[in-house]
Amino acid sequence: MKEICRFGIRIHPFTKETFLTIIESSLQNGSKIVQNGVNAATITDLKSDNDLKEAINNSDLVNVDGMSVLLALRILGFKVPERVTSPDLAENVLAIADSKKYSVYLLGANHSSLMLCKEKIQERYRNLKIAGCHDGYFGVEQEEEIVDIINDAEPDILLLGMPSPKKEMFVENNKDKLGVHYFLGVGGFFDILAGLKKRAPIWIQRIGMEWFYRLLQEPRRMWKRYLVGNPKFIWLVLKERLKHEKSLANFF
Repeated sequence: MKEICRFGIRIHPFTKETFLTIIESSLQNGSKIVQNGVNAATITDLKSDNDLKEAINNSDLVNVDGMSVLLALRILGFKVPERVTSPDLAENVLAIADSKKYSVYLLGANHSSLMLCKEKIQERYRNLKIAGCHDGYFGVEQEEEIVDIINDAEPDILLLGMPSPKKEMFVENNKDKLGVHYFLGVGGFFDILAGLKKRAPIWIQRIGMEWFYRLLQEPRRMWKRYLVGNPKFIWLVLKERLKHEKSLANFF
């Protein structure tokens, strides 16, 4: 598959339609696919977290989840057709599951949010089977128990509504033990479906200011991620650009 290798990871510059074609084909033939999205925070974190870096590189599909990553890759000279967010993918995956009668397991968020999310999904997708759900408040020592619970439910799809690096590491550590065919990390998607949080309007997403919208909603939780993390990401992009220019100079 076509991929971009930058920031020490592999990224797939596909359209949403291409991702969905691969996902649907995988579900049909029963193969196993792990998908993770990357944004500025993920790329900044993996520079100091080798386990997260390895988990991303071991993913079968890596989508450009953040507008800042899309713009950075274009600045670095790559043709990336569009940003494909994990929440948008999840919406389409739920629609596929509804039409093809695949079962879905929801892992993440807190119990009350999860119950609201489950209710909203069942209202919207009448034919979708939710095999089970479990909140995301568990430690590494409980992962074996969580794996057994998920396997007992026999879902085709596992959506992980947990923050990074917890969701990536859970899948990396347990994917071979799980009978799931498709894994997708969706971050705060469950809270959005439950109606507890709002996504930025489309026009704000398109101008790359969704981070600021989230900062306004959750300043205490998000200030460090954006006000400290964003300058770090810009510096990483500049270093990648300089590295590329230096390699071109050496070539000529």
